[in-house]
Amino acid sequence: MALTQIDIDEDALAEAMRLSGAKTKKDTVNLALREFAARHRRAAALERHAELSAEWDFEGWQRRRAADKDPAA
Repeated sequence: MALTQIDIDEDALAEAMRLSGAKTKKDTVNLALREFAARHRRAAALERHAELSAEWDFEGWQRRRAADKDPAA
């Protein structure tokens, strides 16, 4: 880990510590950074799923599924 000195909004830090239950400033900042990155990964994944679902053909899927299940076809 790198040692970095930064100015932090003390009110925001205190609220984040209270909400997260973190015991130290370092734990609070690290948790906030991990959650920030995770939130953006989830948003990107959701956007990708939305793009894929916009192109999804439900009726075509139903026909292919029925054809796969029908051994006479």
